[in-house]
Parts: sequence; structure tokens; C-alpha cells
Amino acid sequence: MRLTPKSATLIVLALLVAITPFFFPSGYYYRVGALLFVNGIAVTGIVILTGYAGQISLGHAGFAGIGAYACALAPVHWGLHPALAAVLGAAISAVLAYLVGRPILRLKGYYLGVATLGFGILVSMVLNNERQLTRGPDGIEVADLGLREVLKGWGLNLTNGEFWYFFCGLCLIIGAWLALNLHNSPTGRALRALHGSEVAARTVGVDVARFKLQAFVISAVYASVAGSLLALQNKFITPDVAGFMHSVEMVTMAVLGGVGSVLGAIFGAGILTLLPQVLTVFAEYEQMVLGLVMLLVMIFLREGLLPSILKKFWGKDE
Repeated sequence: MRLTPKSATLIVLALLVAITPFFFPSGYYYRVGALLFVNGIAVTGIVILTGYAGQISLGHAGFAGIGAYACALAPVHWGLHPALAAVLGAAISAVLAYLVGRPILRLKGYYLGVATLGFGILVSMVLNNERQLTRGPDGIEVADLGLREVLKGWGLNLTNGEFWYFFCGLCLIIGAWLALNLHNSPTGRALRALHGSEVAARTVGVDVARFKLQAFVISAVYASVAGSLLALQNKFITPDVAGFMHSVEMVTMAVLGGVGSVLGAIFGAGILTLLPQVLTVFAEYEQMVLGLVMLLVMIFLREGLLPSILKKFWGKDE
């Protein structure tokens, strides 16, 4: 029986989560793996927005910041459980994405990128300057999720690193499954149609404005969930999570691996998450090597690393 691309992607991700820990030389790598999965969730949202719908955002870290600070502030001020705080952060991000997206998604190209950049900078400024609420650049502590203790009561005794590795891995698989289902749904086909040509999509009856807004809202929720997971596992968060460079990292990860492919974007997230760990021996040249890798990929592998590799060796895409 031949596997569909969706099934193959989910199987690869499940095997990655299940098998990789056998090769970890120390518990530190559970933390690195969890960070990789969090970045994978964020870039899956970028795939929906940019790879499917063809829209660019340079401010998506703002939504990650909203998700992260919701987990920090809601339990303190409203007594919410951190899990409910993460849901609240996703809801706030969705509403803001809807309100912000309606006017700015009328823009195209560089103008759209600059508008989304402005939103991200605005969120970052609020988190930095509202010291009474967010404690500014010093950061703020985040309440413990408490699920590890629940699992321990059921006889599953995981270290903190192991818990977050498997929990974030499960969240990534669920996020990828939802994105892959969207790809072949009527909504996904409409998004891909407007990516090809908005004029042609409008001609065949696609409501371009509505579907662009849907993609923007969905990708904002993905970024918010990633921000919440990052805050919950670190138990501390700073405004850097909403910074401009974090937005650039999200887009770079997706483009490096292949922004049109869920597995490709996650592959790119893995590269840019793990490469700095490998390059610690070249501390003075780390940024130069990273820049060189990205430059070579953009010149010679324009579709991204994974789609280009698959085409070269198997003659097909993901």
C-alpha cells in the first residue's frame, strides 16, 4: 500500500519523536529537542500563511509574545490554570489577527511585510514598556503546567526535560496533522489558488480577502501556541520572544527548509535550531557560517532544502 504524502509526513514526525531520544548523550538534548518542536509549530503556521496563501508576515513573533505572556499573566491576575491561559492567549491572538489582518491584508508584497513588521514591533514595545504589568525587559516568571505531576501519579515518572520533549512533540504532530488536512480541504485549495494568482482565484469565485484573513488568523494561533509552550517549559519569559529577530527566524526556518512543505519547514526549523549547538566550537564565526548556509540554499536550492533533496533523489516533492 502506497503512503500518501500526509501519512508519510506524520509517520516521519512520529518516528522522529519516538526514536531520537535513544541517541541523546545527555538529558540536555531533551531540552534542545523540545525547542526544535516548538519552532516547528511556529513555522507550520508560516507554511499556512506563506506557503499556502502566499502572504508574508514579519511580525508573527508578536503573536508568540501574546501567547507567552498570557501564560505568565493570566494565572497571576485571573487565577487561570496555565493550560487555560494558553487557550486564552490563542483566542486573543486570533481576535487581534482578525482585527489587524482585515486592513493590512489589502496590501501586497513589501507593503504587507512592513505593515506586519509594525504590528510585531508594537507588541514588543508594549511588553518592554509596561513594566508594572510585564516587568519590562527583566522578564517574568511563568507558572508550572502541572501535567508532569499528574503523569507521575499515573505511574509515568518523567524528568522535566523528557516531559516537555514528548509533550511538545505531540503538539507538533497534532499541528502538522491539522495543517496537512487543511492543505487538501476546500479552504486549502482556495488558499493555494490565490497563491498562484489572486486575479484568477477571484475569477473562479474565491473570496480572496476572506481566505487571506483565515490564513492569517490560523497562522497567528500557531505562533501563539508556540509562544505559550516556550514560556511554560522555560518557566520564564522576556519580551525577546516578541522581538523582530524572532519573526525573522520563523520566516528563515520556513524558507530554508521549504516554505511550501510542512515537513520541509519543520526540517528547516531543525537545522536552524541544531546548527548553533554544533557551531559552538566556532563561536566567533557562528553567525557567518549560518549566513553562508542560508545564502547557498537561497542560490542553489530555491524551493528549500527538503523539497530540493527529494526532487534530486526521488524525482518528486514531499
